[in-house]
This record gives sequence, C-alpha cells and structure tokens, in this order.
Amino acid sequence: MKSTHRRNATATGALLAAAALLSVGVQAGSASAQPEASANTTAPGGAVRNPGALPAQLSPSQRAELIAKAQGTTAATAKELGLGAQEKLLVHDVVKDQDGTTHTRYERTYEGLPVLGGDLVVSRTAADRTQSVSKASPAQLQGVSTSAPADAPAAASAKALDAAKSIGSKADKADSAPRKVVWMANGTPTLAYETVIGGLQDDGTPNQLHVITDAKTGAKLHQWQGIETGVGNTHYSGQVTLGTSASGSTFTLNDAARGGHKTYNLNHGTSGTGSLFSQSTDTWGNGANSNAATAGADAAYGAGVTWDFYKNVLGRSGIRGDGVAAYSRVHYGNAYVNAFWDDGCFCMTYGDGTGNNDPLTSLDVAGHEMTHGVTAATAGLEYSAESGGLNEATSDIMGTSVEFYANNPSAPGNYLIGEQININGNGTPLRYMDKPSKDGGSADAWYSGVGNLDVHYSSGPANHWFYLASEGSGAKTVNGVSYNSPTSDGLPVTGIGRDKAQLIWYKALTTKFNSSTDYAGARAGTIAAATELYGAGSAEVKNVTDAWAAVNVGARSGGGTTTPGNVFDSTTRVAIPDSPGPAVTSSVAVSGVTGNAPSALKVGVKITHTYIGDLQIDLVAPNGTSFRLQNSSSDSTANLDKTYTVNASAVAANGTWKLKVQDKGAADVGTITDFKLTF
Repeated sequence: MKSTHRRNATATGALLAAAALLSVGVQAGSASAQPEASANTTAPGGAVRNPGALPAQLSPSQRAELIAKAQGTTAATAKELGLGAQEKLLVHDVVKDQDGTTHTRYERTYEGLPVLGGDLVVSRTAADRTQSVSKASPAQLQGVSTSAPADAPAAASAKALDAAKSIGSKADKADSAPRKVVWMANGTPTLAYETVIGGLQDDGTPNQLHVITDAKTGAKLHQWQGIETGVGNTHYSGQVTLGTSASGSTFTLNDAARGGHKTYNLNHGTSGTGSLFSQSTDTWGNGANSNAATAGADAAYGAGVTWDFYKNVLGRSGIRGDGVAAYSRVHYGNAYVNAFWDDGCFCMTYGDGTGNNDPLTSLDVAGHEMTHGVTAATAGLEYSAESGGLNEATSDIMGTSVEFYANNPSAPGNYLIGEQININGNGTPLRYMDKPSKDGGSADAWYSGVGNLDVHYSSGPANHWFYLASEGSGAKTVNGVSYNSPTSDGLPVTGIGRDKAQLIWYKALTTKFNSSTDYAGARAGTIAAATELYGAGSAEVKNVTDAWAAVNVGARSGGGTTTPGNVFDSTTRVAIPDSPGPAVTSSVAVSGVTGNAPSALKVGVKITHTYIGDLQIDLVAPNGTSFRLQNSSSDSTANLDKTYTVNASAVAANGTWKLKVQDKGAADVGTITDFKLTF
C-alpha cells in the first residue's frame, strides 16, 4: 500500500510487505452502503471550538475552479515565495476550510525538470493573505547544472535493474527511458535520473521500483517501491445493499451514485481489468468463496462505505476530491496473499489468499487501499523511511475509521488490522494498533532507526499514537475486543475519542504533511491541526501531544508528574551473544543528581532481537544492587522497546548504572541499541 512524490510515474501500495505472507463464516445482519442525504461536516469530530477550521465539502466543479484559480497565479506565488527564475509551480491539489482558508499544494520544476521532494503547501486566508508555507525541503534550489554525461541514462538503467533484481524482479529492462529530474528530498538539490523497473516482485505483487541515481556519478541516491501495497451476500460483512446499474435485464456492479465505481473479475489473471461483474439478477454472491461474485460484493461494499466515509464525515468527494471513482479488481493471480492500490490505474486489487480460501476483501482492507489513493492525491508521503511508515499508518488509521463508520454488526469496528482475512493462518490479525509489536515486527514507539524497518512495521508508532489518542492507555474493551495499551514513558494517556483523532489526522494529512514528513513532522502537523480545530491549550491539543510523547516522539504537554526529569542515555550498541554466552552490559554515568534515585525511576530499554523471550534483563545500580526487569519467557515477539519503572529509592543516584542482558535461549542473537534512565 503506497504512494510517492507527485510525479508522472504511478504510485501503489500493498497490504503487507512483499517478502512476508501475511475463513470467516457468513454472519447475519445487514448494512447499507448507500449515500447519505447530506455530509456530516459541521462537527465530525464532536464539539469543535473552531468550526471554520473543519474541511469544507467541495463539489468537483468547485474544486476544479479553485485549482484553475491557483494555477493562474503560480507566477505571482513563486515570486512571493522568493523562488528563482528557473523555478515554476504546478498546482497539485487545493483543500478548503469552512472559514474560506485554502491550502494549495504545489509541485516544482527547475529549468523544466520535475523537482522530486520540492513540493510545498501554501495556506491562505479567505482574504487571500498568506498564512503559512510548508516545504518538503528547506534547501535552496539554485546553481544546479542540468547537463549530464551522454552515458548517464544507460548507467541509470543498469543501476536500477541491479536494485530491482536484489528484491526478486526478473525484469531485464526499464519500463521506459530514465527521466531526468532534480532530486531534492535529501539535502542538496542534485541533478539525477529516475528509472522505473516493472515486472513482478517475488510474491507476485506488481513491481514499480523507482530508483534515483546521480546524473554525474551514477551513484544510487534513493529507491522506493511504487506498489502500495444491489444486494450483496458478502463473505465478511453479511448481507448488504450495493450500488449497481441495470440495462434491460442485465445488472452490473457499477455504482453510478458514487462516481461510477466498477468491480471487475480478473478470474486469476494479473493484468488488465478482466470482466465487469454482470448477471441477470441483482443479488450478488452467496457468502461462500466458491461463488466468484462473493468477493466482488465484498469489494464493492468496501468501496461504497469508504466513499461514504470520506464524503459524509470529511467532506471529500472521491479519492482525488474530483467526484471520480476508482475501480476494484478481485481474484488477482492464484492464491495471491495480498492486496494493493495502484495510483497508475487508480484501482484496488485483491488476491484470494492462501489456497484461494480467504480473499483480502474485508472492509478495513478496502478502506486501507483506497486511502493510499487519498495520500497520493494529498501529502504524497514518500513510500520509504519514516514517511513510508506514516503512509502505511494513514491507511491503517482511515481503514479502521471506515470500519467503525460502517457500524456493521457482521464486521464491527476494532483496532485490529486484517483480523478477518486470516493472513497468518491461525486467525490472528495482521497488525495491532494498541500494541503494534504484538505482530512480531512493528515498533511500539519511535527510535532513531525506526525508518530502517519495512514501512509496514515502521507504521507502528503512528498506529499506536492513533489508538492512544482515541482510547487512551491501559486496559479497555471496545466492541467486545480487549486492549491493553502501554506507553513508552510509563505515564498514562487519556483518549479524546476516535472521531476527533481521525479528524485531526486527516486535517494534518491534507494541509500540513508533505512528501518527506517524518515522525517529528507528523507530531508538529497534528498538534497544529488540533490547535486550529480546538484551540491552543485545549484538552485535545494536550492529549495529542501526550499521545506522541507516549510513543517517544517529543515531550509531554507539561505539568505535574508528566514533566520528565534528568535523562541519561547511552546509544552505544552492545552485541548480545547467543546462549550459552555470557551476560553483557551497557552503561550510563549519572552525575549532578542530589540524594537517592526516585521511587519511580524510568528505565528505557531498546533491543533488537528476533525472540525477546530469550532475554533476561537486569538494572544494576552503582552499589551493585540488582533490579530484575524481565525474566526469560516464551514471548516470541521480535525487538524490545519498553520503559520499566523501578523503585530505586534506597540507592544513591550518582554513579555508573548498568543494563545487564543475557540470552537464555539458543538460536537467536541481538543488540542493545539504547539504554536510558530518567530521574
């Protein structure tokens, strides 16, 4: 499931990592995916202090008018922003608030070349006064020579093919000639080539690997994957009402009321659209996977509910805001265990799962996939590093919101991702928002290397933030599902409700985020969005801030016990030998603290390890007193990122403290990456 910088190339995203292979019976109940009479845009997040900051519902023609007006003044805007004579602006999108404020998203060119990572957002008041400017890169775009060696395109293609082969592609040539661009996403603007390699990845997912190479040296600068990853008797959502069309005695899965969304049967093909679902009756599927129309009904229902959610709750008319529907393809490949959004075809595609027994057409997956299209049309979060994790989290957040919005008794809302599609073969969800690490790979909280994880795992801190912002920390039961969400600093978070949290995230996505937004930027963007909606100093701003602190992004909002004390941190990496190896230690020297350690000493521990149950962990005080933090166990979770609370009030604070770790089980090794004490 993915999107990229705004460019001519396609953008796509799969439900799960290509290298990972990530039967629910028919249930009673009915639900409708028909449009509501009017949009609930007056207060989608509950009591909003500043309703003018809510998104306005724009018709496609109103949006087109705003885009045309902005495009007609790009030269004046470029001059106002102090851009150079070689730079030009292209309008990508315009979002409008109910008070008349507009947020115009621009792409840039330099001497006619696309500038990747040069996108920016200009916010203007109803009086057309510039309110703020948000740039994906703070660098100045000047002095870039646009001439390249004659052999640079060939070298770029070769480098891109090598990169594609390393992830399983069998393509022997690029999709098209390398495109000359200016690469601005990482520091100094550089003349470069963008090459796209197609074919298939090693699990059958379409491949659209974008590789950026330095035009003069041929060195690879960056790469990202372009594939992000009537009456219907559905497999997952019971009996539902679908939007269909009729011509004579033939009915088709063509939802004219929602932009003309169509659902196609690929019949195990991997290209084209296959055939539009059509039949002589307006009852689709029978709830069983053996009936091809069952998956079609699920996909059509998911698309309809997602359309309604964005329109009725957030005031957005279609994925691009232009009133035009995407389309869906089901029965992709043979036993294909994935689903993906492709911005190139503007479509969702669903495999049938292991043994073709569990199509990936559940409601939250549909919401997830189409949200990749929304992200591509707005912030364009780059599908790599921390921005890629935020891209995936956005789809999880909105997919979850769609599921709750549907209020379908056969598919009740929850904070589990893909819980119905049986990806793991044992009935467990694909991802958990309350404690992401339960999936064995996702991070519960931010750390300096989180951007090195696969984007489906680096999404963990943002997913965790959304749960904490919505529901708060600790034990809770929602719609029959039990949760127990921890915080990285050991301090509690009180939720503000899912409606407010989803509104804040959407406003930040569409007006604050850009292609290179990282976790620090996401924190700043959501706090700014919450401030505009609910006011500075509001409970909503406080809780959004505290939820980020609870996943180790920034500080608490302040006041009382939430103010952190003195922090002593060691980021020296210490290798942990496999059992029966000796214990190893990481040390921090504490000084300048008066008296003894506190009764609630916070001990932050980050360890990369493929089986944390192997680990026995102790805190050793300067006087030799040992505090057991964790015994070895059968916990098969990968990687540890946790804050422990220790009563060390009997021990003097100053001196050298040690984190002692020993591997008690054979076959796995790891590394202490961070040891932190907060007094």
